[in-house]
Amino acid sequence: MKEAVLRLAHTQAFHLRPASKFVGVTKRFQSQIWVEREGLEVDGKSLLGLLLLGPLESLEIHVRAEGLDEEEAVEAIQHYFDQDQQQFEENGFGEG
Repeated sequence: MKEAVLRLAHTQAFHLRPASKFVGVTKRFQSQIWVEREGLEVDGKSLLGLLLLGPLESLEIHVRAEGLDEEEAVEAIQHYFDQDQQQFEENGFGEG
């Protein structure tokens, strides 16, 4: 099992469009993937599950993958969130 704690760039990280992109990343892997935010854990390959995480306030999520390609899955998820953070800041939304 491979786990990571990630910090979201913004509270909107699990609304429809970003959640769809996230599922596009996770569905490429055979491993089971779970995402937890504020104690609520959902299937990381389920768009509806991820949408349940959308209204929550915390910027910290826990990602867990288990399977043959778990390392690659968690690395891809980390890369996805790194890109999201960069785009968020480049668009000026990261300014206080």
